[in-house]
Amino acid sequence: DVQLQASGGGLVQRGGSLRLSCAASGLMFDDYDIGWFRQAPGKEREGVSWISSSNGRKDYADSVKGRFTISSDNTKNTVDLQMNSLKLEDTAVYYCAARESRLDGGIYKRVSEYPYWGRGTLVTVSS
Repeated sequence: DVQLQASGGGLVQRGGSLRLSCAASGLMFDDYDIGWFRQAPGKEREGVSWISSSNGRKDYADSVKGRFTISSDNTKNTVDLQMNSLKLEDTAVYYCAARESRLDGGIYKRVSEYPYWGRGTLVTVSS
């Protein structure tokens, strides 16, 4: 079974940093594209950052570009999300998700394209 677990969330002040980690079992990141998504209270789940397994291509939502960095360590089977300069609006439950790669180097951003989801980790940014 594919299992994903996001960790690293917590309470941080505005302008601070957190590093989230997504650990996986039952799959190898070499063969799966990974996405980070978040869901704030009362809002729909939205994409934050994505990484393609076939070529390491990365992309970010406009709202986090320049502040968040996604990285993968295939030896550890983890994908991290470094979040800097956090804003109040970054407060949400963050989820990592996986999909089998088409090995086409594409970035797949939609929630519906990811069949495997882990439990989320809560990030709260305070003023």
